[in-house]
Amino acid sequence: MPYGVTKPPDTVHLMTGSLLEVIALDVRDAAAAEEGGADRLEVVSDMGAGGLTPSADLVAAISEECALPQMVMLRCNAGFTVTPEELDRLRRDVKELAEAGAAGFVFGFLTADGTVDREATDALIHAVAPLPWTFHRAVDHAADVQAAWRAVRLLPNLATVLTSGSPQGVGAGLGVLRTRSEAGDGPLVLAGGGLKEEHVPVLLDYGIKAFHVGSAVRGSWSRPVDSALVRRWRRVVDQG
Repeated sequence: MPYGVTKPPDTVHLMTGSLLEVIALDVRDAAAAEEGGADRLEVVSDMGAGGLTPSADLVAAISEECALPQMVMLRCNAGFTVTPEELDRLRRDVKELAEAGAAGFVFGFLTADGTVDREATDALIHAVAPLPWTFHRAVDHAADVQAAWRAVRLLPNLATVLTSGSPQGVGAGLGVLRTRSEAGDGPLVLAGGGLKEEHVPVLLDYGIKAFHVGSAVRGSWSRPVDSALVRRWRRVVDQG
């Protein structure tokens, strides 16, 4: 897709069956994810910091080589808080990243006391509109996880909530994920963070159909995405 043309939001929202999202750090990762059958990408830089905002040049390069929708991270530091200066920077980044080919964005912030930072989150919702967005795993680190869900679940243009249900990963968070699904939020849940193959049938039984993988499709963060591992995960999420 040419630089300056964004993929329509419907390519992010309207997926049939189970959705498989793969973290991409570069063009090679994106191509392997597409070859393996992923539905979309989460594009980030610096996984040593848990995933930060990538460059517009990277997003544009991926757009030229890969047709998958890119959900692009908006995050300046390894924590889940944002300073006014960082927020201003992220708001400026949005236009350039969207022009480079972002189909949507990934962000979400907490205050110092662990509640959802609605002021910062609302500012970026406005900046990225009308594109969809994902509230990332900040929700798992909130002082009150259920209150955090109530604060974000009805926000405008929210596509998914990337969550493991627990800071310790999906295995520890299955109870929370089940609770959220029973509360009607199953369609919003993008399960990721310590996700293992054996979790998938359980989550599908809960009504959760969107899955996010990173190191699971590469072995370690020092290695590129392996299309064969993506293909294996494609079978797992499709067959349960």
